[in-house]
Amino acid sequence: MSYLRHIEFCNRWNPEHYIPFIVGETGYGWVRPAFAEELRHFPAVFVVDDHQLMLHPDLQSFEARNEAVAKVLIELVRLDLIDHLMGELYPVLNDRSESPAFLLDRAAVSLFGVRSFGQHLNGFVENEDGLSMWIGRRAADRHTFPDLLDQMVAGGFPFGITAEENLAKECEEEAGITPELAAQAVPTSVISYRRETETGLRSDTIYCYDLSLPASFMPRCTDGEVSKFYLWHIENVARMVAESDAFKPNCNLVMIDFLLRHGLIGPDHHEFKDLSSGLQSL
Repeated sequence: MSYLRHIEFCNRWNPEHYIPFIVGETGYGWVRPAFAEELRHFPAVFVVDDHQLMLHPDLQSFEARNEAVAKVLIELVRLDLIDHLMGELYPVLNDRSESPAFLLDRAAVSLFGVRSFGQHLNGFVENEDGLSMWIGRRAADRHTFPDLLDQMVAGGFPFGITAEENLAKECEEEAGITPELAAQAVPTSVISYRRETETGLRSDTIYCYDLSLPASFMPRCTDGEVSKFYLWHIENVARMVAESDAFKPNCNLVMIDFLLRHGLIGPDHHEFKDLSSGLQSL
């Protein structure tokens, strides 16, 4: 098996299955026509035709858009078009540096195909035996990808919090890493991909971090997302990524990025060129 198949999987979608989602004159996402048809029931909030879905032009302010869309999402839950809302608001934007058009509950992100952002942290230990990495196993009750392997710390990047604050929060909740230790994490790279899912389109950007940990450190999950941690030699991690589907799909991309940056996948590897160019698709 190969590393490249994971990148190909995370970038598998057909543009012909979607129409653009427009706010003002700017495209922010992609929606399935069937979902757009459901939004015809909310003509004061959405304008639908055969070619696009638009947020109603009368909704000019950030606050008005937030209120209007939030009410629609509550109704979509009542109609069983959304399973549940998560209460975690993501900014709807083209680039994280710009002002968001409005805020959208995390549960609806893929329905609208808008960009979402996350942070993944590689926690590793170096000693006389070489480099080892802490791996988490997702709890069996997770709504997405239960029981699959994950980075030691990985989470969404909601609105209204800085990158440093969010990373510290995720580190504490998911692995019991103190804020002082989390502050030593080194931002390393950005990964992006666009993948078709059962509910819609994931257009994700992941900020990657490396954190060198002392040999005495033992992670502990405090929010129930992780059922168990393993400390594996990096060669074992690389083999699991290359030969299995044991990791959550986007975690494979973060692992490939780590292996490339640390010289564990080198120019002699037959996929090296495609791997190096395939981790940023948006």
